[in-house]
Amino acid sequence: MDLRTTYMGMDLQNPLMVSASPLSGNIDTIRKMEEAGAAAVVMFSVFEEQIHNGAGTLSCFPRLEDYDVHPERYLDLLHQACTQVDIPVMGSLNGISCQSWIDYAGKMQDAGASAIELNAYYFPTDMDETAADVEQKYVDLIQAVKSSVTVPVALKLSPFFSSLANAARSFVEAGADALVLFNRFYQPDYDLETLEVKPTLHLSRPHEIRLPMMWIALLYRHLDVSLAATSGVHGVDEVIKYLLAGADVVMTASALLEKDVAHITTLVSDLTKWMEERDYESVEQMKGALSWESMADLSACLRANYIKVLENYKRM
Repeated sequence: MDLRTTYMGMDLQNPLMVSASPLSGNIDTIRKMEEAGAAAVVMFSVFEEQIHNGAGTLSCFPRLEDYDVHPERYLDLLHQACTQVDIPVMGSLNGISCQSWIDYAGKMQDAGASAIELNAYYFPTDMDETAADVEQKYVDLIQAVKSSVTVPVALKLSPFFSSLANAARSFVEAGADALVLFNRFYQPDYDLETLEVKPTLHLSRPHEIRLPMMWIALLYRHLDVSLAATSGVHGVDEVIKYLLAGADVVMTASALLEKDVAHITTLVSDLTKWMEERDYESVEQMKGALSWESMADLSACLRANYIKVLENYKRM
């Protein structure tokens, strides 16, 4: 059984990757990820606000000393990880502006990172900022980072674009070597006891695969780019569906936070078993088997699906 896949030109032993999370803050845990069968690991993110501290004047931002890991310590951890495991380890930069913090991507590369993942977490709340303005921020960011490194660069983006297919093409033309679909946005909640806004995080659930799975199936082979699936991966069903949609790799973190990194072994084993039972000889053979590349009018097909869902529900 051939589980190998290729992601941004890197040959991986299987399609299971660990996405950016607190788990990668411990070198021993990264070693356990490799032993469990992870094909690659994305380190937790370092934020642009940590690097240039330009947002430190805003009370809503943490102070530099409030972050768990200082930017220089991050590079030490990244270097240790890259030298102590044989699988690719990728740095993760979280930001959106094109300022001096972009140089940090080069430092990640120097520390041994096999690739850089750009986690572009941005809320456009300015009413004078157009959709084109927002997309240009992403294009400028990709181009700035690509000009500072030679390793591959992946863009982890949100689904909230007015024309995601067109935006995705722009990002690939700007130099993105992979698109990671999708970033999870953590909306704040209200504390009714203190009447304050409070940060709230809920780990992903399996139903969240639907949106990224749909877009991977839509983008498959329409763009010359690697596609990574993230969000909602808890069992082998999610892994299989993402691969059939056209993903090159499938990332998980929430399931490992809930269960343990040893769960990777279960995912790899279950994927192998499923493939054997259905006579798939390789991941490459599976990849994109249920994509929508052959559909002439994708918008019409999606609208037809929408109507069928509503009509079928009426009959229940």
